Amino acid sequence: MVRRFARKILRLGLGTLLLTLWMAGAAMAQGGPLVLQRDGRVISLVPYAPNIVRVTISTDAAAATSGPGYGFIAKPAAAGWTHELDSEGDVFRSARMVIRVSPENLPNDMLPKPMLLDALNSQLRDIYFGGGEGHRPLNDSLLVTTAEGKTLLRMRGWTMAPERPEVATLDAGTKGDRVAAVFDSRADEHYYGLGQQQKGWMDLRDHEIRCWHDYGAIGGENVCVPFMVSTQGYGLIWDNPSKTTIDLGFNGQNVWSSEVGDRVSYFIIAGKTSDEIYEGYRLLTGVSHMLPRAAYGYIQSKAIYPTQQQVLDVAKEYREKQLPLDVVVVDFLNMTKQGALDLDPKRWPDPAGMNRELHAMDIRTLLSVWPHFSQGTQFYDMLLSKGWLVHTPDGKPDSGGFKNVIGPNIDTTNPEAAKWFWEKIRDRYVKPYGFDYIWLDETEPDVDPAKDVFFIGSGTRFYNAYPLFHTASVYEGFRRDFGDSRRVMILARAAYLGAQRNGTVFWSSDIVSKWDMLKRSIPAGLNFTATGLPYWDTDIAGFFSPSLPVDYRAEHKPLIDGSDARGTIGRYEDYPELFVRWFEWGSFQPVMRAHGERDHNEVWSYGKQAAPILEKYLKLRYQLLPYTYSVAYRSYQTGAPYMRALFMDFPEDPKATNIPDEYMYGPAFLVAPVTEQGATHRTVYLPAGCDWYNYWTNERLHGGQTITADAPIDTLPLFVRAGSIVPLGSEIQSAQPPQTIASVRVYPGADGKFTVFQDDGNTYDYENSGGKLTSLTWNDVAHQLKREGAPAWSGSDQSVVTIVNK
Repeated sequence: MVRRFARKILRLGLGTLLLTLWMAGAAMAQGGPLVLQRDGRVISLVPYAPNIVRVTISTDAAAATSGPGYGFIAKPAAAGWTHELDSEGDVFRSARMVIRVSPENLPNDMLPKPMLLDALNSQLRDIYFGGGEGHRPLNDSLLVTTAEGKTLLRMRGWTMAPERPEVATLDAGTKGDRVAAVFDSRADEHYYGLGQQQKGWMDLRDHEIRCWHDYGAIGGENVCVPFMVSTQGYGLIWDNPSKTTIDLGFNGQNVWSSEVGDRVSYFIIAGKTSDEIYEGYRLLTGVSHMLPRAAYGYIQSKAIYPTQQQVLDVAKEYREKQLPLDVVVVDFLNMTKQGALDLDPKRWPDPAGMNRELHAMDIRTLLSVWPHFSQGTQFYDMLLSKGWLVHTPDGKPDSGGFKNVIGPNIDTTNPEAAKWFWEKIRDRYVKPYGFDYIWLDETEPDVDPAKDVFFIGSGTRFYNAYPLFHTASVYEGFRRDFGDSRRVMILARAAYLGAQRNGTVFWSSDIVSKWDMLKRSIPAGLNFTATGLPYWDTDIAGFFSPSLPVDYRAEHKPLIDGSDARGTIGRYEDYPELFVRWFEWGSFQPVMRAHGERDHNEVWSYGKQAAPILEKYLKLRYQLLPYTYSVAYRSYQTGAPYMRALFMDFPEDPKATNIPDEYMYGPAFLVAPVTEQGATHRTVYLPAGCDWYNYWTNERLHGGQTITADAPIDTLPLFVRAGSIVPLGSEIQSAQPPQTIASVRVYPGADGKFTVFQDDGNTYDYENSGGKLTSLTWNDVAHQLKREGAPAWSGSDQSVVTIVNK
């Protein structure tokens, strides 16, 4: 039996392994994975780095020993890992982690047990509730510690039970089970990530996370990326794309449960810092590529600019007003029919000429291309005949309740369909017309796939995976056809493990333009970036315009008089104030983009009082480009986000674990958006361990205290950590031409380091050591700034460097 098992493992490509017998199981020896066979159960531990291991458990040997699912690109790496046995079971060890697997046959006194019942009580209960083959929890337990003995994670048990009947019907043709694992949850442990939940949570502890794409979720779309970071010093990636429920902290347990699968499979990443955990996620799932430099500027959009002339008029007005702008959006409904993959010539008579004119103004275009194909359009019959549309098991295309004029999604999990989709985008939009970037809307897909079939399998089994494939279709096509010559930017509404490697920016979907949504959006974004996907933004000031009653009044007197913008705001009298507050926050998002259902949506559209404030923060965005671009390069290098929840940088401060409306923007800035209508002050907690400077006044404050910050309508509460070095750029109207560094601000009070990154901003040469790196080091005792590497500015340091409060 052991020999047969070994031959199967070798056929599965796990390499030449030395089998050793122990008790009734089989185990891999030093230098490879550890595989244990136990009475029909198989436990596999596969290392990927000294601090990363994959755990897979199943009653199916092939499932337990096959590779991970979609989204992962790393190869196993077992160097330095050893296996040994002791009285407490199997021990798998590296220089960073120790994993103990409980013995196969635990003594009776070591098995989990409830409090005792008398024999008759137990007998009576067993008649009604006992038995049930395949439903019992399996008591294989697993303890993960650091090499020094600190507990990171303890799995108490796992289950594989038959699928629910309705799931089995949808998953027809394949055998599947409900799969789950139960972990300990320490009382002082806190959790972050898991994609996008828009219910206002920061710390995910004591919440049930429904980890599946749900456009209609309360508050705004849920997006599932099953990667979670714990303050206990580990990250956990759950390797299952079906609908997954995660209950965190209830009754001292974390329960991960997926609707369908053939194994329990997850990765554990140990990290001494949160950034080290993100390095592990990057290793496993891929890098976050640098975006085109234009994407770090400002993106102007509304739903919709319906004509070529409107797009040009908006762009020209930005230039006439000498206001910065880098990208303008051609949103959906640009075509003659959905799926025609064209532009309506009545409204877009010369798109190539439009783009030439925009490019001459150093403005790029982001074009929306939907994945739906309506019946009767020129490609529909071909897509149907090839089976390239998302369809029900009987082969019928699924329009998901949409009107026929919208139609079903293309199935880009099929590599041939994905290649075709990209080539049509290339040949119908990019090459002939010169569009720069692509907006892939509807990437959930927005046809509920639960009852459908993908090329890769049932929509029930692979419910969350479509965004990975769909964004990859365009990213990989760009890289195939244009090589390193032009960077990709894709705007997408949903994500999955590894989607960050596809040149993607994710946004918070179609949220409502309300103050409550502004408040909820901040922790939604912080948890999304905490998932290991650095690029996230919102539709500044929301997408859907709320329907306001005739007697609507703002809760407080609006801080912006919008009476001269009634044609835009209607009866929404406090909307200019909301737009200003959201715009202030947007200037410190990874990507800054205004969008939404308004007649006008430009920075001059909300009245004379709003315009100068909006211009102030638009210009501040561009002044900070050298800083933002440099911290984005660090995200490329490490995988760590630069829109950072406070737990990442202040792990020793317990007050920083659950603050939903403050965050770090890179290593220097603490951002505290105002989310209350009519507010001119807000409380701000300054994390302990360092001093802070008010960015606007340069007042120095001690950390570890809560202050009341002044926040008049033109002021976003903004603080700089002592020891920070902040490069500021010259005034520009576009990120396309080179920007000089006009000044470098140093905030004393601690030693500091910052690396300035500069390159052409458009190619992938940085992947091959292209670009210039300048290392800046501040010695606080000596009160001296040291510069090494490529020159970052012309002129003397004395003419550029400012020591704040010197």
